[in-house]
Amino acid sequence: MSFLEVIKTRARSNKKTIVLPETTDLRTLKAAQAVLQEDLANLILIGNKEVIDKKAEGLDLSGAEIVDPQSFEDMEKYIEAFVELRKSKGMTYDKAKELLSGDPLYLGVMMVKLKRADGMVAGAINSTANVLRPSLQILKTAPNTKLVSSFFVMIVPDCDMGSNGAFVFSDAGLNQNPNAEELAAIAQSSAISFKQLIGEEPIVAMLSHSTYGSSKHTDVDKVVEATRIAKEAAPDLKIDGELQLDAAIVREVGQAKAPGSSVAGLANVLVFPDLDAGNIGYKLVQRLAKAEAYGPITQGIASPVNDLSRGCSAEDIIGVIAITAVQAQ
Repeated sequence: MSFLEVIKTRARSNKKTIVLPETTDLRTLKAAQAVLQEDLANLILIGNKEVIDKKAEGLDLSGAEIVDPQSFEDMEKYIEAFVELRKSKGMTYDKAKELLSGDPLYLGVMMVKLKRADGMVAGAINSTANVLRPSLQILKTAPNTKLVSSFFVMIVPDCDMGSNGAFVFSDAGLNQNPNAEELAAIAQSSAISFKQLIGEEPIVAMLSHSTYGSSKHTDVDKVVEATRIAKEAAPDLKIDGELQLDAAIVREVGQAKAPGSSVAGLANVLVFPDLDAGNIGYKLVQRLAKAEAYGPITQGIASPVNDLSRGCSAEDIIGVIAITAVQAQ
């Protein structure tokens, strides 16, 4: 069974409610139909029913709840709750009303905050900044998490490295140049995400162009310090660095370059030193190894909100909805 089929099975086993705020996008509506047909999640679609029905002509969305911001019966309660959440930042009743009735992203996140939904998926027609802004303002970061980051689940065919070819690559979509403390936080979140989605023990490699001091540079120093911070914060976590990529995932190379390491040659969570390396790395593996790449998936927000690529397909959205539902479990 493929990774996605496993995720779908898990989503069905404990169904969650996912809110989709981008109902003017046909890909989102096609994905919604498939999610309902496959019984992966309960869905809330934000928008005007007539507009949605016209856009979704020929699709069956009868199993979804449609919430129109202009006639939403709980809007007053939501406005008051939003004002209370953000009053220290100067939020007023009029501004809250404008945002919740005019921006479906804000209403969707408030639905997650007030437990009407368990998670949200958006980004097909919105930038990452627009998707994450209300998420960080309203949901904030998860307990004991210092940073919101992103990762890709990479499934490499015919591969005996990682966890039978399964890896988490992080951060490959959000943080441009994390400092040592941020890199340590990304490592800890990525280990949790790996355990949550793959179901096996995370083995975390802090990647660099250097292994165990083979090169001297401030970039290397950052990874060494991040490893120290992460080990101190999570002493039970299998994590090591700095490691070159081959030392991290190839057993023979790991034994030669980092003898005695419990991570070298066995890593299934790869933490890249910056966004350039992470983004290039996942795309190389995706294209050259014909790997399946699921993401970017967001981690570190108090409740799951995932940001789609604006070039995504309906099939991509289905996968992200299923992953978000599992995260919500």
